[in-house]
Amino acid sequence: MKLSVIISTYNQPEWLAKVMQGYLYQTFTDFEILIADDGSDDRTKAVIKDFKIRAWFPIRHVWHADEGYRRQTILNVALLEAEHEYIIMTDGDCIPRPDFLKVHARRAAPGHFLSGGYCKLPMDLSKHLAPDDIESGRAFDVSYLRQHGLREFSPLFKISLPVPLGPLMDRITPTKATWNNCNASGWKADLFAVNGFNEDMQYGGADRELGERLANFGITGLQIRHQAIVLHLDHKRGYKTPETMRKNRAIRDEVIATKSTWCPNGIYKRPHP
Repeated sequence: MKLSVIISTYNQPEWLAKVMQGYLYQTFTDFEILIADDGSDDRTKAVIKDFKIRAWFPIRHVWHADEGYRRQTILNVALLEAEHEYIIMTDGDCIPRPDFLKVHARRAAPGHFLSGGYCKLPMDLSKHLAPDDIESGRAFDVSYLRQHGLREFSPLFKISLPVPLGPLMDRITPTKATWNNCNASGWKADLFAVNGFNEDMQYGGADRELGERLANFGITGLQIRHQAIVLHLDHKRGYKTPETMRKNRAIRDEVIATKSTWCPNGIYKRPHP
């Protein structure tokens, strides 16, 4: 099995460098990375250029000009350019544990998508983590993270959970398996069948809406939030507004009510065939 990993980013070069560091130590090795870049400046290009030299896996920079928030558009472009049959979606502020790709590859199953979770870090700890913390594994050591300011129960629990207990916790968790772009995966054919991301949507629920169309299409989510672990670095969300949240919620409500599987303004700019 070969994986295409799509990482979204926008002007967070410091965070992206830490995330890319995590992919240097993955135990699963047959993958490519596509950086879906919503118009970042040259600082991000410099980070990607550096990792293209250092990495043993292919890295492609999928970029368009900064014309406001167009994350769903660049994600669709990245989907079109992905070479492999199985897609992992994550963000440029999510550092993967070394077994992250291995878990997604092992749990991939026809008729399903995978719903991972995240361990959110406070800003001070997000800034503190350095490349050697990621290389050495300290970034995923609970005692080290506690020592440097991690206090919340949920991330501490996920990180400290023994790997064999992850599947059990995912079977009993009440949390619904949803498509979350920070940590989700599915078959490329299924994503194309529902026309990818809805480019009419802005920040706030666009990834969930994709998952809802997948579910309407018969592709159900499987929970791996206690197995596929990423550290979510802190950041501001200046693009989040009440207006966009209301608009996106209305689109999602319609998708759920009508059991829609297709968005006209997606990968293919046309109504449902």
